[in-house]
Amino acid sequence: MNMTTKNLLVELFVEELPPKALKKLGESFATVLADSLKAQGLATAGSTVTAFASPRRLAVQVSNVVVKATDKPTQQKLMPANVALDSEGKPTQSLTKKIISIGLDIGIHSIGWAAVETDVGGGSKLVDMGVRVFDNAARATDQAEKMDALLFKKFEGKADVLYIEKVVAGVRLHEGLQVAINEALTQLPIPKVMTYQLADGWDSVQFVRPAHGLIALHGADVVPVSVLGLQSGRTTQGHRFEAANATLEIRDADSYESQMENEGAVIPSFAKRRAEIARQLAETAAKVGAGAKPIEDDALLDEVTGLVERPHVLLCQFEAQFLEVPQECLILTMKANQKYFPLLDGNGKLTNKFLVVSNINPADASAVIGGNERVVRPRLADAKFFYDQDRKKTLEARVLGLAKVVYHNKLGTQGERVQRVCAIAKAIGQQLGGDSLALQAEQAALLAKADLLTDMVGEFPELQGIMGRYYAQHDGLSDDIAYAIEDHYKPRFAGDELPRNMVGICVALADKLETLVGMFGIGQVPTGDKDPFALRRHAIGVLRIMSALDTNFTLKEYIDLVFEATNPFYSFYDEFDWVNVNQNLILFILDRLAGLLRDEGYSAQEVEAVISLRQPHIMKRIVAVRAFTVLPEAAALAAANKRVGNILKKAEGDAALRQAQGERVEINVALLQEPAEQALHQALSKITPKADAAFERGDYTASLQALAALREPVDAFFDSVMVNAEDPALRANRLALLATLHQAMNRVADISKLAA
Repeated sequence: MNMTTKNLLVELFVEELPPKALKKLGESFATVLADSLKAQGLATAGSTVTAFASPRRLAVQVSNVVVKATDKPTQQKLMPANVALDSEGKPTQSLTKKIISIGLDIGIHSIGWAAVETDVGGGSKLVDMGVRVFDNAARATDQAEKMDALLFKKFEGKADVLYIEKVVAGVRLHEGLQVAINEALTQLPIPKVMTYQLADGWDSVQFVRPAHGLIALHGADVVPVSVLGLQSGRTTQGHRFEAANATLEIRDADSYESQMENEGAVIPSFAKRRAEIARQLAETAAKVGAGAKPIEDDALLDEVTGLVERPHVLLCQFEAQFLEVPQECLILTMKANQKYFPLLDGNGKLTNKFLVVSNINPADASAVIGGNERVVRPRLADAKFFYDQDRKKTLEARVLGLAKVVYHNKLGTQGERVQRVCAIAKAIGQQLGGDSLALQAEQAALLAKADLLTDMVGEFPELQGIMGRYYAQHDGLSDDIAYAIEDHYKPRFAGDELPRNMVGICVALADKLETLVGMFGIGQVPTGDKDPFALRRHAIGVLRIMSALDTNFTLKEYIDLVFEATNPFYSFYDEFDWVNVNQNLILFILDRLAGLLRDEGYSAQEVEAVISLRQPHIMKRIVAVRAFTVLPEAAALAAANKRVGNILKKAEGDAALRQAQGERVEINVALLQEPAEQALHQALSKITPKADAAFERGDYTASLQALAALREPVDAFFDSVMVNAEDPALRANRLALLATLHQAMNRVADISKLAA
């Protein structure tokens, strides 16, 4: 390692940071600081960046950091030479002001031109100037050390232009690190800023938590920087209770992690601490036996990692009688309120044992275990009380109470919304399964929001739907209805499962479509990152359900169905611009669909080819398009299809008009004079029935691939047939032939979109 190239360590020691934000805070602090050092030339692109984040510190180690960045020559365009120099070749006032403005001292008294070739664009260099200019010869002399800049002119376009070349001194580490730390703190994703007073009692600063220490070490040397009223040093603090000494003196940048772990009883690495917690959780659960395992929850694991500095997992338990309460309630209260890890048995059922991640490791842990067991008991008792009280009243009896709950000041109450969702669910059920499904969907939709008025959901809003299912089963309703109540919120996020039965699918579609139509109707359209009503998530949910259904019902037909079903329930129906809402909503949902398909690896051209038709079975169609694009005939057919489309758009006459209306045009075989047009007609007569048959049975891949045989006759047609013949009858017949070709080629997708 170069003597001036060493590893750098920066640590900011603070009071307890918000645990849910700690991971992002640590990553941001390390990344921004390191990126700033690299941008300033103090670290290289290959420098290793190691982030540390514990409840009381943010730190970063950067390898191969230099004490001073390399000097860099730069060139700057000044002004036209005729503006910079007067008729005698002397500098004008404009040049003098410009040079002073870029930070150079100037005492120009004469200018001469050196007759030397240059390495800066072939221009002549200005010499004998008070701005310390020099030529190539001077670089090898003692004068070169005294010179700051070089003026030269270069011919550009029609005139000479004056440039200045100067060497910018590389930044020194203490200066660059100060900039980097300031940038790192400024860009921290702080959830909420605190204002606190400094030790002098007069000044105050703002930060996520009060800061008490700053380390900045380049190797073993302290780098003098300051931030938040702190001066850099080499001391920090370890674990509050288990550190060997209250204060640690870090020897050098390389010893930081080992000193913190061995002397400070702190695992400073967030990732390492998280892995240790996961290991201990699994190890402790294994000792319980019977296939016991802690519940998997990455967010909870991240949060607990942000709460402890050296984790120690303990096994606790609660009274088995609480297991009578739905396990979702118990799990949520233990996770949300206590940050515990409930234990599940081999069948995924909740046991009466749970795991606690302690920040201390006493010789006798019984007091810690007992304390946690006492704390959780009232929480579980509350859950049991809510559950028992809620079951004293049926879901149906709660429905009328929704009329008192405001949904949106422009869209009425939850009760009014339930009416609309019921109507939509019934209509969708009728479409997908007839009278029986329609009645079940209507009943499930009526009860779907009733659990919002229960005590359990009031305490734990995350359980809405889940508790509705339990209470519906308690009321004696069928599982189809009960599970539909739970599932109508699904899919709630990317990767979430879909409703498990058709009743749930109908209600889920109805719920999401009602929200989308209503919000678009009142102009609450998402803009930028703002989407307070989660309309993007609703749109993606609709798309995923429609894809799973794989019916011939199109998106437009679903939205039209919503308009028709909800018309009687909107007292302000006439105020809605339904045509505009319909169009904008379809575009919004299709835009979400395009994004989903691109995320799955499909190209923009493939996506547009399918979406532009606005037809059902999108996934089957795009899979077929992907298979088509790899065929050797694909590119030529796509280009030909685009050409055909352009010809038909420009064409006039009955054939073009009928084609625009989607009708099957008639071809007069007797008017097919050229061999190439006869061959194309014969190929269409032979291939189109095969492609259409595959299309009708839903085999879109086979339908598109059948068209590959059209390449040769299509190419031959365009090579030797004049479409716009002077004879109107011939022209119309050839347009009809092209219209037939266009219809055949674009049933699965608009393959012209695949043309380069």
